[in-house]
Amino acid sequence: MNSIRNNVQLIGRLGAKADYKTVKGDTPMVKLNLATNEFYKNNKGEKVEETYWHNLVAFGKTAEIINKYTDKGSEICIQGKLVNRSYEDKDGQKKYITEVQINDVLLMGDKSKA
Repeated sequence: MNSIRNNVQLIGRLGAKADYKTVKGDTPMVKLNLATNEFYKNNKGEKVEETYWHNLVAFGKTAEIINKYTDKGSEICIQGKLVNRSYEDKDGQKKYITEVQINDVLLMGDKSKA
């Protein structure tokens, strides 16, 4: 039951090529933004599409796979968990970020095949 306490699953498209770098010496890391779309009908019966953006981060082999095989518009499915962190910006203001730390990724296709 612990595996469902903090579990996120998303399917969407990348808003840009993943930002790849190494941290703590030689650990691969990527940061990326994922767009998910939701469709519904409003009170007038018109179809409405809403897009939600999600901040994602991945480490290690998962980061290498995302960096090597995805690009802007690539469709992926991810499974991970929500994590919170904070940092100080250049003006000394404390900023808070919530992002999804990816544990597993499934490459579903690129934008040209959509």
